[in-house]
Amino acid sequence: MSKQIALCDSTLRDGSYGIMHSFTKENISQITAGLAAAGVDLIEIGHGDGSGGSTITYGRSLLTQEEMLKAALPNKGRSKLGVLCLPGIGVMREVAEAQQMGIDWVRVAAHAPESDIMEQHIKQSKKLGLFVVGMLASSHVLTLPETLMHAKRLEDYGADVIHLADSCGTMFPEDIRARFEMLSAEIKTPLGFHGHNNLTLGVANSLAAAGAGASYLDGACRGMGAGAGNAQSEVLLGCLMKLGYQSNVDLYKLMDVAEDVVEPVLRGPQTVRNLALIIGYVGTYGSFLIHSQKAAQRFNLDPRNIIKELGRRKMVMGQEDMIIDIAYQMSQENKN
Repeated sequence: MSKQIALCDSTLRDGSYGIMHSFTKENISQITAGLAAAGVDLIEIGHGDGSGGSTITYGRSLLTQEEMLKAALPNKGRSKLGVLCLPGIGVMREVAEAQQMGIDWVRVAAHAPESDIMEQHIKQSKKLGLFVVGMLASSHVLTLPETLMHAKRLEDYGADVIHLADSCGTMFPEDIRARFEMLSAEIKTPLGFHGHNNLTLGVANSLAAAGAGASYLDGACRGMGAGAGNAQSEVLLGCLMKLGYQSNVDLYKLMDVAEDVVEPVLRGPQTVRNLALIIGYVGTYGSFLIHSQKAAQRFNLDPRNIIKELGRRKMVMGQEDMIIDIAYQMSQENKN
């Protein structure tokens, strides 16, 4: 029997970066209903940086998390609806409030070398009765032994799925394959992958993960997401079906919601533009793109040089507030 793949669509969470976190209630209700009708297993919703992410630093969201959930929950059908929590940005109170409203699952994520900060959030989410996805973001920074160590840590904390994220879109299929072959041999917990498209390899890397043991794959309709965006859900599903994988999702219905409901929301095609390419090339975080653009305009700099400097300093998600300081330093150095 062919392998079963669960599809998680993050159009309504990661995709919000692409439109500056401005989904309307109507957008949310229609996209949720469309994804549910297509049979998507997990639907993720919220600000791009998760619970608590709607700030001046990360970008204000048009709607609160409560307003988003009120628009989505009546339309989720049999799909499981969940939110993201980044320890240090989101707090458990917000997860608990979302659980009381009716969510089914939560993604707890942190910069890959800092998996220890997820312990309380994973354990408390489990006590709330939620299905928990533990995600190692920017996992490319880990060696294979480090990847195993941090994955085992999430397994010990009780995560229901252990996700590796190529948050910077900087990895290649052989990198993904090596990690998942190792984890499949050592980890009993189901594995998942979250791919970005900065080097146009989001779908290819997702297929590599599936071939090496991942049974949960993330995507977003039309590839909406930070930087160059995510693996494109409908393309990923088509590839999986063509390769003989089994899925609960109806390809035609997913294609239709992507084209008829999601595409009109986009401000333009989700293409690999220069700054997104540089993010993948240097391996720095996708959400830095817009912040780097604004800083470059303010200090008359080439945003590509700012992104390269962020990569050189190995900056990670949550450090967006430092970009202005770094751009200022670079501008002063240019004067000398």
